[in-house]
Amino acid sequence: MEEKAPNTKDACMAYNKSDLVSKIAQKSNLTKAQAEAAVNAFQDVFVEALQSGEGLKLTGLFSAERVKRAERTGRNPRTGETIKIPASYGVRISAGSLLKKAVAE
Repeated sequence: MEEKAPNTKDACMAYNKSDLVSKIAQKSNLTKAQAEAAVNAFQDVFVEALQSGEGLKLTGLFSAERVKRAERTGRNPRTGETIKIPASYGVRISAGSLLKKAVAE
């Protein structure tokens, strides 16, 4: 009998912010309040860097940059009408070598 690949949604656990704060507090001997302050500070720096057009790079882990998406034409799925989708900004995140290696094992 052929085995099915595990459903990736069920197979991986996703941390929410409070889980992340607890893990950081545990691994770094910080209180949960100190760990939460660190996570909040990182979040603020991350968002501010991307808002200002700067990138953020944690060597080996990931890099993130703000990218401009060009104006394009699309189609309204209900009416089939062609519409113009305005230019906007998005975020491009690339995995670093440490992250790629850890996931590949």
